[in-house]
Amino acid sequence: MARYQRLTLMEREELSRMLATGHSLRAVAQAIQRAPSTLSRELTRHRTSPVTYRAVPAHQRAQRWAHQPRKPRKLAVQPRLRTAVFTLLAQRWSPEQIARGLLQRYPDEPTMRISHEAIYTYLYVLPLGTFKRELVRYLRRRHRFRRPRKMRLSSRPIQDLISIDERPAEVVDRTVPGHWEGDLLVGHANASALGTLVGRTTRFTVLVPLKAKDAATVRQAFARELRTLPAQLRRSLTYDQGPEMREHRLFTKQTKMRVYFAHPHSPWERGTNENTAGLLRQFFPKGTRFHQLSRAEIKRVQVMLNDRPRKILDWHSPAHAFHQLLH
Repeated sequence: MARYQRLTLMEREELSRMLATGHSLRAVAQAIQRAPSTLSRELTRHRTSPVTYRAVPAHQRAQRWAHQPRKPRKLAVQPRLRTAVFTLLAQRWSPEQIARGLLQRYPDEPTMRISHEAIYTYLYVLPLGTFKRELVRYLRRRHRFRRPRKMRLSSRPIQDLISIDERPAEVVDRTVPGHWEGDLLVGHANASALGTLVGRTTRFTVLVPLKAKDAATVRQAFARELRTLPAQLRRSLTYDQGPEMREHRLFTKQTKMRVYFAHPHSPWERGTNENTAGLLRQFFPKGTRFHQLSRAEIKRVQVMLNDRPRKILDWHSPAHAFHQLLH
């Protein structure tokens, strides 16, 4: 993408001349190879009309505005706000979560308000150094392109699976709590994994430490975690067709939860879990050796993730939404 450049004096003179002779903004834009919106903003910025616009005064004002010192950034001049933002960044809150969270924590203090864009801007204009690297490391990584998942090859197909197409409406529209999505977050060299269970309604995440990835181990670990929940919050599980869920019938017998299987290579059918996996990579980057992490370390991340406000929950946390169901 070409870098934007300010209008030159020659372009402003052509704009003024063509407007004076009755040409439209679109015609001028085509003649000087500029976007019509650029020329429209030029007139608005200088508070002129096509009839009153003059090139030289407009260019002089633009030059003067370009050299005026900018208003200092809030995080640069408000140490208390800066401390609060950096503290929440260290807890892996996103800038948007921080902006909303501060509004709830300090409802009567205008000085403790900031937009998420202002947080991003401040972080990226910091000079290079250890401090900036430390702060930016807390941000969620966003990839422009999604890397295709490697296809799982299985010599034995899952027997008696129930298709995702058979899920009742209450699962699809998320009106009834107790329906979950599950998957494995795979570690270094595919040698270890972490189980993930995410509530479709509350977005509450349960992390399941695993000693191995075989079907029996996964079934036992998932069932053990889910059996700690009340029966009304154990209704169904949506999973992909990975070999670790071959014992789904025994899992259903143990938990009373029916397992619905997504179509092969269709991660969007379990979008809540896919999104959560992206959030978890902030804590467990690719190459993590999950078998070296203690249960306490894994559960600490579970608490941190569930305690963060979520836009989809009207800026309440998954923990808040989940505990509301228990009362």
